[in-house]
Amino acid sequence: MDGNGDALHNKVKESIIQLIKSGEYTPHTQLPTEAEFCEKFGVSRTTVRTALGQLTLEGYVYRKQGKGTFVSGQKVKQVLTTTANNFSEQLTNQGKSPTIKVIGLTVIQSDEFMDEIFTLQKGDPVNRLERIRYADNEPLQYEISYLPWKKTPGLDAKECEKSLYRLLNQQFGLKIKRTIEYLELCIADKEIADKLKVKVGAPCFSLITYAYLEDGSPIEYSKTVFRGDKANFVIERHY
Repeated sequence: MDGNGDALHNKVKESIIQLIKSGEYTPHTQLPTEAEFCEKFGVSRTTVRTALGQLTLEGYVYRKQGKGTFVSGQKVKQVLTTTANNFSEQLTNQGKSPTIKVIGLTVIQSDEFMDEIFTLQKGDPVNRLERIRYADNEPLQYEISYLPWKKTPGLDAKECEKSLYRLLNQQFGLKIKRTIEYLELCIADKEIADKLKVKVGAPCFSLITYAYLEDGSPIEYSKTVFRGDKANFVIERHY
């Protein structure tokens, strides 16, 4: 390989990612040493070290002190194009054990932001639901959902440890017709780091969701933060 330093470590990183995705380097097996990578790619140790550092940060590999670098388990695939297959079904289909834990369910007063979303009067009650979703007992995503209390009175915390949209349909007769979602990169602050068991500054995905009922009225606003080292996303388009 040739070119400038930035281009070189990116090429090395992408090459290793492809070797992982192709199955040549399988989950939880040890990678070649830095010296072996230097020889394989014809680059300096600094270039290899930088590439491995980025792969560690992005969750493709992990390091064991005094033992070397190993391939991480496969990331959890999240399908963004449908709400039909809920969180539990998506993870079960990937051979992982899903759990959802409610860490808070309170009724708060609506503010200007909520007033505008849900067409409420200032001070109207709003359900605030905090949950953490786990894959094989590891935290994968942290979410806060807001729902107008007048449409969702008596929301049960235990029942929210299953599919929220299914619960809204069964308990209140509220069927989600469509969602609008905004996905962007973010980094973990101390609160997110504590919730997801990552380091402050770790790369994450932030997903803002607006959910609407069949009559077009909004029923939920939520913000979900996904661990960047544990999640990836698939978008399927039909033409």
